Amino acid sequence: MQPNITGVILAGGRSSRMGGNDKGLIHLHGKPLFQHVIDRLRPQVDEILINANRNQAYYQKSGIPIINDVITGFVGPLAGIHAGLSYSATEWVVFAPCDVPTLPTNLVSHLWQGKRQALAAYVQDSERAHPTLALMHISLKPLLAEYLAKGDRKLMIFMENINAQSVMFSGQASQFSNLNTPADCQLWEKDNRGPL
Repeated sequence: MQPNITGVILAGGRSSRMGGNDKGLIHLHGKPLFQHVIDRLRPQVDEILINANRNQAYYQKSGIPIINDVITGFVGPLAGIHAGLSYSATEWVVFAPCDVPTLPTNLVSHLWQGKRQALAAYVQDSERAHPTLALMHISLKPLLAEYLAKGDRKLMIFMENINAQSVMFSGQASQFSNLNTPADCQLWEKDNRGPL
C-alpha cells in the first residue's frame, strides 16, 4: 500500500538557458510553468512544497510552502532534492522539475510500484533517464549531504551510488519533455494549442 508522500517541485536553479529568467515563472498557456506542474502533481501526493531560491514572494502566491536550498550556492538539482528530504513531513518524497508541464498523472503510483526494495527510484522512458523525476526516502539525506560536501554535483552518479531503481514509463516520452528555453515554450504553445 502506498504511504503518504510529499511532492517537491524543483524551481531553485539559475535558469541560465532561459536567459536568467526564472524558469518556473515563464508563462505557458496563460499561467506560469510551475503551476502546470502543481496541477499535475497535486492529485498524486499528500502535500506539495516548492524549492525556490529567488522570487519566493511570487511562488508564495500559489499558497504552497516554499523551501530554500539548505546547501547554498546554486549547486544544482541535488541541492533542491536535499532541501526536500530535509523539510518533508513524510518518509517518502517525490521530486519533479518546474519545467515538465505534462508529467504523467500516474507518476507517483508507477514510481512507488516500480521501486521494489530500493530507497530511490527515477523515471526512464524509451529514450533516456530522467533522474530529476524521482521518488526518494528521507533516510538518504545524510548520504546526499556527504556527496555534495565532496563537491560532487552529478545527479545520475548519485542515483547509481545509492542503487536507485530505474522505472520504465513506456510510450510516455513526450510527457517528460522539459522546456529549457523561451524558444521551447513558444514551440510548445504552437504545437499544443489546447489545454494541457
